[in-house]
Amino acid sequence: QVQLVESGGGLVQPGGSLRLSCVASGSIRSISAMAWYRQTPGNLRELVAGITNGGSTNYAEPIKGRFTITRDNDKNTIYLTMNDLKPEDTAVYYCTAEILVERWSDYWGQGTQVTVSS
Repeated sequence: QVQLVESGGGLVQPGGSLRLSCVASGSIRSISAMAWYRQTPGNLRELVAGITNGGSTNYAEPIKGRFTITRDNDKNTIYLTMNDLKPEDTAVYYCTAEILVERWSDYWGQGTQVTVSS
């Protein structure tokens, strides 16, 4: 059994910062790519940022220069540092990872709410 648990969401004013964490646990043999997605009501889940196990990253255009994804392989954890937050960043943020248990599969966390409002 594998679990991904996100934390760090909350309410922040425009221009503020938050740091999200996602920890993978369970019968994990290896983890490949990990990523953050976000979703707002009535919309599809969209990629925010991704990171390989080698540390290569990619970012969605709307958040480039404001968000940073990092990874601690020893802790099976990724982080999303979000600066200069805007109201349009309000969403539920989900962590996902490609994990080897008996075979490679994609796993998702339950999500953490980020609300940017004055």
